[in-house]
Amino acid sequence: MNISDLKAVVGTNSWGSAFYGKVLRGSAVDDATLKEAIQLAVKLNLLVFDTAQDYGLGKGQKMIGELCPEEIMISAKFTPSSKHKYEYGQVRESIENDLEDFHRDYVDIYWLHLPNDIEQNLREMIQLYHEGKIRHIGISNFNLAECQRAKMILDAEHIPLYGVQNHYSLLDRTWEKNGVLDWCKENDVKFWAWAVLEEGLLVPPKKDEKFTIMKFIFERKREKLYPLYKAMHEIGKEHRISIAQVAMAYVSNKGIIPICGCRKPYQIAQLYKASQVKLSDVEIRRLERISDRLQVNILGADMFRFAVRK
Repeated sequence: MNISDLKAVVGTNSWGSAFYGKVLRGSAVDDATLKEAIQLAVKLNLLVFDTAQDYGLGKGQKMIGELCPEEIMISAKFTPSSKHKYEYGQVRESIENDLEDFHRDYVDIYWLHLPNDIEQNLREMIQLYHEGKIRHIGISNFNLAECQRAKMILDAEHIPLYGVQNHYSLLDRTWEKNGVLDWCKENDVKFWAWAVLEEGLLVPPKKDEKFTIMKFIFERKREKLYPLYKAMHEIGKEHRISIAQVAMAYVSNKGIIPICGCRKPYQIAQLYKASQVKLSDVEIRRLERISDRLQVNILGADMFRFAVRK
């Protein structure tokens, strides 16, 4: 599989312990169900799984190492939480822990998860790239100026910047409006979108819906989204897909790679089908027009900016 020709990525932020699943996601999923989901992903050629050390309170990426076959390509992250000390080798220590979790010798994509100490952290990643422990280098939660700086550092070493992984959804198109998306297209840099479903808020409520912390936090905002749900339902009916799949398809049709959390086989199937749907320009403009009018902000494009040191 060519990692430069992706339609969608399987997110694993919802993987973890039974307690984590019940509290954060409303239900737990056993290993057998996850294995079925992974097997279907392989069959459908959804071979890239995205993770990080804190997913599932530390258990998520260990589960990737335990459950995923060699066909699965791994997207992992280094999150710089302390000031960089090159002699300490903090990126190296992080990736060695990751590789132990994954039972592998390399990761397919490694992302600098925050724009802290950009040059120092990228220098370490460059060294690990040359050692073969990183196949592709990406950056996450970077603004335009930070993207440009990262690319300049990698260009000097003749290493391509693979991608930018930022928040993007039908409700929040900030990175499109401020030029990052156009910059990525102009420079042949992939743009991956996380929180495409806005933590489940771009899915209309069900009568028997189970309690989750995220849905409780945003419940009042959900009530404002009914005009958008209505339009998404009508568009989904035309394409024989659900409202959630319309949200996924919208992102995919914008030339962006959606990352969607999947724990069950039906979620893998939904993500695959959504990534194949072709929305019309009229449908896309209709969705954007309603979203702009409602102005409902859930997570925010730059919600991690508080963690970026000045």
